[in-house]
Amino acid sequence: MINNEVISIILGGGQGTRLYPLTENRSKPAVPIAGKFRLVDIPISNCINSDIKRMFVLTQFNSASLNAHIKNTYHFSFFSSAFVDVLAAEQTLQSSSWFQGTADAVRQSMHHFLNHKFEYALILSGDQLYQMDFNQMLEAHKNSNAEITIATLPVSEKEATSFGILKTNQENVITSFIEKPNADLLPDWTSQVSDEMKGEGRNHLASMGIYIFNRDLLIDLMSNPDTVDFGKEIIPQSIHKHKTLSYQFEGYWTDIGNIDSFFEANLGLTDDLPQFDLYDNERRIYTHARMLPTTKISGTTLNRAVIADGCLINAKHIERSVIGIRSRIGKGSTVKNTYMMGSDQYQSLDEVSSQAKGIAMGIGDNCNINNAILDKNCRIGNNVTINGGRHLEDNETDTYCIREGIVVVKKNAIIPNGFEI
Repeated sequence: MINNEVISIILGGGQGTRLYPLTENRSKPAVPIAGKFRLVDIPISNCINSDIKRMFVLTQFNSASLNAHIKNTYHFSFFSSAFVDVLAAEQTLQSSSWFQGTADAVRQSMHHFLNHKFEYALILSGDQLYQMDFNQMLEAHKNSNAEITIATLPVSEKEATSFGILKTNQENVITSFIEKPNADLLPDWTSQVSDEMKGEGRNHLASMGIYIFNRDLLIDLMSNPDTVDFGKEIIPQSIHKHKTLSYQFEGYWTDIGNIDSFFEANLGLTDDLPQFDLYDNERRIYTHARMLPTTKISGTTLNRAVIADGCLINAKHIERSVIGIRSRIGKGSTVKNTYMMGSDQYQSLDEVSSQAKGIAMGIGDNCNINNAILDKNCRIGNNVTINGGRHLEDNETDTYCIREGIVVVKKNAIIPNGFEI
C-alpha cells in the first residue's frame, strides 16, 4: 500500500563538517551507523513503515556512495509507483548555484516534485536517529486543518538552548518561535506537555526539523528566493501567517550533528534496553541486503557488544562496542567503547601478505582500543594502543583525528605495529 497523498523530501545536509572525518569521502546520509546501516536508512525506513514510498533524497557533497547505496538497496515492484530518488544540486536556467540552505535545496528541486501528484510534502532530515509513524502526524495535520505541522520534542531547560524552541496555545497551534534562546529567557517559553514529560522536567518544545507542508503553500513559499532555510526563516516567518501545528513526539530522537553525538548514539545500542530499538517487528530498519556468512567468534568474552554479520573475531575481550560488517579482530586484543565500522570486502591471504606491509584489514593481535571510531577498511597493526579520552587534545594527522576525546581512525587508514595514541 502506498500513501499517494504524500511525497517525502529527505534533506541530505551540507558538507557535514561537524562529522568530519567521517564525511571526508562520503555525504552525511551515507555515513555507516549501527554496524550495518547508513544514516539515510533511518528516514527512509520510517517512511516505508508509514506507507510513504515516494521519496527524494537531496544532497550535493560526495554523493557517489549515497547514490550507490540507494540504487542497490531500495527496489520496488515494476508495477508500483514507489521510488527513492537522489537529487543532487544541478545547474538549471533558474539556478546555477549550489544549495544555500534547506529551503533553497527544496526550491531548486521543486520542478522534480511537481512532476508527481501529492497533497502534502513531508520534509525530513537525513541525519537523525528515531522511529516515528508519520501517519499519526499526518492525521493530526489534517484534523486541525493546519497548513504546516512541525514535529516537536519536549526537552529540558539545559537542552533547550541548543534548539529552536516553540510556544503553543491550548490547541497545539504554534504562536511563537525562538532560535537557540538564552537560558534567562526560558521561563517564558514553556508549553503544555504531558504529565510524564513534566515529571522529567521537559517543559520546552524543540523543533525536530520534521515538517509537513500543504502542497499549495509549499509552492507559494518556495517562490521567494530570499528565504534559504526552514528553521531560521521559513518557519519563523510563517507561524503568524499560516496555521502551524505542533505535533508532540515523546519517543527517542537524537540529532547526529557531531562526532560526540554520533559516537554516543552508536554505543547506546549496546544498552540492555536501548532507547533506539533495532528489534521492533513493526518498525524495522531496512538496508542493503548483503549475502554475508555468519559471524565467527573464538576465545572472546563479550559484554554489551553488538556484532554485525560476517565478522571473524579472535579478540580477548569486547565491551560496550559496536562491531560492523566483515570486521576482523586478532588474538589477545581488547576493544572497549568503540564503534568499528568494518570493511567493504574480505581480503585474500595473498592480499594480506602483499599489501600494507602485511597489516591486514581490521584490528591485529594484542591491541588495546578504547574510546574510538574506526572507519571502514582500517588496518590496525599488532600491539597497537588507542586510548581515547578527555585527556587528549583535538588533533588531526593523515590517519586519524581526535574530536572531544574520541579517536577517529580515518577510512582506509593504516596504523603501524606498536603505534600508540
